[in-house]
Amino acid sequence: MIRAIMIFNNHGKPRLMKFFEYYSEEIQQQILRETYHLVSKRDDNVCNFLEGGSLIGGDSGYKLIYRHYATLYFVFCVDSSESELGILDLIQVFVETLDKHFENVCELDLIFHIDKVHYILAEIVMGGMVLETNMTDVLTHLDAQAKTEKSEAGITAAPARAISAVKSMGPNVSMPHMPHFNFKSH
Repeated sequence: MIRAIMIFNNHGKPRLMKFFEYYSEEIQQQILRETYHLVSKRDDNVCNFLEGGSLIGGDSGYKLIYRHYATLYFVFCVDSSESELGILDLIQVFVETLDKHFENVCELDLIFHIDKVHYILAEIVMGGMVLETNMTDVLTHLDAQAKTEKSEAGITAAPARAISAVKSMGPNVSMPHMPHFNFKSH
């Protein structure tokens, strides 16, 4: 099971932290610092797996599986039931999906569009379990969500557009008489 997903930059600044069990903010920050310390000190030519030690929950059965792309580290903390190579492939799918959606993803995309990043991640992993590994399916769901949001924005903006249209018609437009109600408290 996936216990946590962290994305941080070369300086250890978090860009996404997703924990699939509760940890206080203080413990999450400690996990981030320790993970950054472990991962950032490794050479690029060593394998991308390492034992998490007692990083999460005091259990030494956790592994950190990570990939380093440009200025970002993508780190998945998993228990012993997960395949290291499977998680590396999952990280690749996640990064390629982000890259395809944002057309050459960069760190700023993660900062300014964190809602989309969380949505993509939720399409791939939910509750610590892998849901989808097909990038095309994830992007199809993302496009459908964007269309829904766009149509809902049109519906909620309709009253404001109607008022604006009436106002732009000018003062010579006659408005139907609206009754005036005077509410008095007794």
